[in-house]
Amino acid sequence: MRFLTIMLCALGLAAFDDNTNTANAATQNEQVVNLYSSQQEHLIRPVLVNFTKKTGITVNLTTGGNAELVTRLEYEGENTPADMLLTVDIGNVYQAKDKGLLQVVESEILSGNILAYLRDPEGYWFGITSRARLIFYHKDRVEAHAVQNYADLADDRWKGRVLIRSSNNVYNQSLVASRVAHDGREAALKWAKGLVANMARSPQGGDTDQIKALLAGEGDLAVANSYYYGRLIAGDESVRDPKVAEKIGVIFPDQEGHGTHVNIRGGGVTKYAKNRANAVKLLEYLVQEPAQRFFADANLEYPANLAVKANSAVEAWGEFNRDQLNLEEVGKHQRTAIEVMDEAGWR
Repeated sequence: MRFLTIMLCALGLAAFDDNTNTANAATQNEQVVNLYSSQQEHLIRPVLVNFTKKTGITVNLTTGGNAELVTRLEYEGENTPADMLLTVDIGNVYQAKDKGLLQVVESEILSGNILAYLRDPEGYWFGITSRARLIFYHKDRVEAHAVQNYADLADDRWKGRVLIRSSNNVYNQSLVASRVAHDGREAALKWAKGLVANMARSPQGGDTDQIKALLAGEGDLAVANSYYYGRLIAGDESVRDPKVAEKIGVIFPDQEGHGTHVNIRGGGVTKYAKNRANAVKLLEYLVQEPAQRFFADANLEYPANLAVKANSAVEAWGEFNRDQLNLEEVGKHQRTAIEVMDEAGWR
């Protein structure tokens, strides 16, 4: 059952006492692991079913929004039934770590399968999948190599032509945080101001909406995560749009510089996990075949384990150089990034 933040705020920690005590009593003598996940259930449940078949460990899944689950863990404290948290973007993962909601895990399987920059150097969090923050262009209005870097989005020639979602979106906050980490606050602010001046419209909608607006001619360039484009060209029939593959091109920015910004879906073992060993086993399972294969095909993300290939539709976009700055550094600059975006007038 999805957790509602509004109920939590209204009822406080006491609202969870009965459920928490029941969960604790039920898990002390059973092979279980309790997972809080912001991933849509159909995009993770098949993996959890297979994990149970392989290990005999039952996974109790609680889904909710990213902020909701972190808030819930805060309120529940040491009484939480959660053994593991999975969420999206380093901005949310780092917040969980910063609030003291995760614990250190040492595992050769995790360190051996996950690229170093996609996991916490201290072992608090681990990336399960990765996604690239890409620039898209309309092939009829922009030449293929006219844009090569994130910096180009602030160039005067794109005035009134850039589509991007709002500053309260964690994906954009992490992109700006990466620029702060690499270039410093002032350079990031100058870039953000230039980007704002080039926006085709006031920020609105999600990443899919930016690509659809690009297709509709509302702008000439758009910024979105890779898997949103993947869904539009290779997802199920309910979301697929053949015109996107025909008209919209992909740019992997900064190939001659820091590399394209990548982020994660990931998390870690909760600080007060009652079933710690089982949570570690689940984490380890998620970064190996067949879990990585499922994530790559079901959500069209890049595997965090490079021994597993991306979906063929994603691979067709080509290889690219990734920004290998450890995402811990991006998390550390998240607050500064938000300040920069506010100062730049990014709404």
